[in-house]
Formats: sequence, C-alpha cells, structure tokens
Amino acid sequence: MDQHLSPRRRAYDLGLRLCMIFCAGVTCALLIFLIGYIFCRGLPNLTWDLLSGQTSYIQNTIGILPNILNTLYIIFVAMVIVLPLGVGAAVYLTEYAENRRLVSLIEFAAETLTGIPSIIFGLVGMLLFVQKMNLQAGILAGGLTLVVMILPTILRTTQESLKTVPQSYREGALALGAGKWHMVRTVVLPGAVDGIVTGCILAIGRIVGESAALLFTAGFGTVLYSFGEALNNSSATLTVALYLYANERGRTDIAFAIAAILMILTLVINLSASLVGKKLKK
Repeated sequence: MDQHLSPRRRAYDLGLRLCMIFCAGVTCALLIFLIGYIFCRGLPNLTWDLLSGQTSYIQNTIGILPNILNTLYIIFVAMVIVLPLGVGAAVYLTEYAENRRLVSLIEFAAETLTGIPSIIFGLVGMLLFVQKMNLQAGILAGGLTLVVMILPTILRTTQESLKTVPQSYREGALALGAGKWHMVRTVVLPGAVDGIVTGCILAIGRIVGESAALLFTAGFGTVLYSFGEALNNSSATLTVALYLYANERGRTDIAFAIAAILMILTLVINLSASLVGKKLKK
C-alpha cells in the first residue's frame, strides 16, 4: 500500500512513525529510571524492624507499621463509601435520568471537580468534617475528604463505561421480559466491569498518593491504633510519613524506603483489582 503513496507522503509517514517511537522510548526510559532509582535507594533501607515497628522518641526507634495500616484503613473507608455512591449515580444518570440538561450539568460539575487542587479539598474537609461536624482528625475525616475528591473519577469512568454497552443488549433484555433493574444488574453492569475496575484503580492510586488533603484531615500521628481507634485519632498515612521524614526530620533513607513500599503496595492493589474484575466479568 505504501508503494502507491508519493515520496513526500512516505517521508511524512516515516517522520511521524519515528517521532512516535521516540516519544514511546523516552516515556518507557523515564518510567524505568524512576522505578529503578526508587527501588535502588529504597529497598536496601527496608528492614523488618522498620516494617514491623513504630516510631518512638523515648526508645529511639523508627517504624512505619502504623503508617502502612493507616493507608490500608483509609483506602477501605473511602472505597466502601465512594464505590456505591459513584456507581449508583452513574447508573442513574445513564439509565434512568430523563432530563438531559441536568445530566450534562452534573457531568460538567464532575469534570470540574477533578481539576481542583487537592489542598483545597483538604481545607474544605477540615472546615466541614473536623470543625463543623466535630470529627477528630483521623481516618474517618480523611476518608470522607477523599470520598469527595475521588467521587467524580468513579462517576465519570463508570458512566463512560456504561455508555459503551451496546444498546441492542438493553433492547434484547427488555424484549425478553426483563425489568429495568434486572436488565441493568444482569446485562449492563457486567458489560461495564472493566470501566468500573479502571475507575477503582485510578481512585485507589489517588488515595495512596494523596498527602496534601490528609495533612489537614488525617493528621500526623504515628501511634499504632486498631481500626476503630484510628477513625477518630490522628493517623498519618505513608505519603504523609514520607513528607515528614524527608522534610521535617531529614531522613531521606526512610523516605525512599517508604516510596518503595508505596510503589509495591500500589502494584499489589492494582493487580488485585484487575483479578477481581476478571472474576466478576465471568
């Protein structure tokens, strides 16, 4: 087919192809360098005492077990709340809502919220959840703040995934006598599982990497709490701890160790979400 193209067009196509290969190579090289650098600086500093202990100025020990548990706690709290809200809202807007102008307005508002800096969410979360609702800075206040942050992501990714399900599937289910909700539950949602899982992965990635909003709402505490106690006690996540060790205490070795743990934790959570999505799709 290239033989029928003019020399100028072939040169143009070759230039574009080389440009795309160059861009892909630079992107992969940067990614490999970043991951390799963090692992080379962080993995040698990982010890069992660091992973299983907690920080104590009296005993002169440093441990990040409370921070690891706090990260898992806040992921659980945020996802348990935001997943039903986001998926439910997306199903209603896509399958049930009849006022298209209102749907467009909500979609525009959701897309606008995704571009707001996270520190603004932290400030609003502190004023609303901590001061107005009298919640203590902790996992609950931080989790509710993260719900507001990631709800637009879950909503929009789920909504776009629902739109990709062919209309003929819906019409076929209704023609066979299925009710509206039965059709949504057994035909539409299974066909949109990939998009829902993608939204969950993006949301979890933002939760794990968030620090600015949690500085205001979750606190800086490094005490080991149970899940119930951590809800209303100052509890620093891994990203907050990374900030504290890197900037406040000047321990870059601990900061790189935490960065390596964050990358491993994100990889494990994303793989788990993908496996769950494949199971649900079956």
